[in-house]
Amino acid sequence: MAHRWQSKWSTPLVQSGLAVIAAAAFAVVIWPLFPERDVTAASLHPALIAGGCWASQLWYATRVSAARAPRATAADLTGLANVVTLVRGGLFAVVAGFAVVPRSTTLVWVPALCYGTGALLDRFDGVLARTVGSETRVGTRLDMAFDTFGFVAAPLVAVLWGRLPVWYLSLSALPYLYRGALSYRRLRGRTVYDRPDNDLGKYLAGLQMGFLTVALAPAAPISLVHAAAPIMLAPSVAVFARDFLVASGRLRWGTDRGN
Repeated sequence: MAHRWQSKWSTPLVQSGLAVIAAAAFAVVIWPLFPERDVTAASLHPALIAGGCWASQLWYATRVSAARAPRATAADLTGLANVVTLVRGGLFAVVAGFAVVPRSTTLVWVPALCYGTGALLDRFDGVLARTVGSETRVGTRLDMAFDTFGFVAAPLVAVLWGRLPVWYLSLSALPYLYRGALSYRRLRGRTVYDRPDNDLGKYLAGLQMGFLTVALAPAAPISLVHAAAPIMLAPSVAVFARDFLVASGRLRWGTDRGN
């Protein structure tokens, strides 16, 4: 019976259906958050955008995990650590919903609060998973998916609200450009080497989360945020460039192993 449930849960149709249900449920829960007067001009209600974003990341993580671990089950999403990850993803999805809300909204402080809280939770879900022994492939993949999504949602809202220059969206594009470049190398039959120790990348990601929280905060002077933007962006660009040079074999970094 368990194996039969695993097989059914791993099918694309079931996972897509669950994602649609999750999106609808999430949208219903957060719908009252957005004042009607702030969303009348929006072509799509922010709650629908948030629900779709949250569920799409959930669908992506479960699909990839099922492809790499066919025995994955819906139970892999349970456990305190994964619940924290799902909540964190929900907070980032709420931020994305504000992309269609004018910055004159009475809830102008909500994106900074949601993103900052999600960033703080990011410090705990991995540690919690390792501590209580509930780390799963689905949870790890979901954590990575929400991290990447957060670096899209927060800069996008900050740029649309004029709190960051438009070129800061390059931060959102960096992970996709990196993965796309490596996929192209593999498609061409070229060697892809292990990326270097990513502790520096994790440290910079934490700094980015803190800076994006400040950038979204209405109390932070826009002039200071814009002045700090190039200083904050440059190290992240440099690390991604370093990682690609190492992965493509153009730069030697310790002991590389091709794959």
